[in-house]
Amino acid sequence: MKFNVPEMSCGHCTSAIEKAIKAADANAEVECDLTARSVAVQSTLDEGAVSAAISNAGYEAKIIATT
Repeated sequence: MKFNVPEMSCGHCTSAIEKAIKAADANAEVECDLTARSVAVQSTLDEGAVSAAISNAGYEAKIIATT
């Protein structure tokens, strides 16, 4: 799944988001793209759980694609 995270703008942001998602699913694969301000996630979590993890890290996330 892929999320748009418009407030993600630096390495600290990507680190916080990755840590939050991995706290919910230690086996998740997370790829942050600062240029596109997007986060791609492969996880057993559903969209809502990943979105909640990103939100808990302090960022608004909108789903833009599912796989």
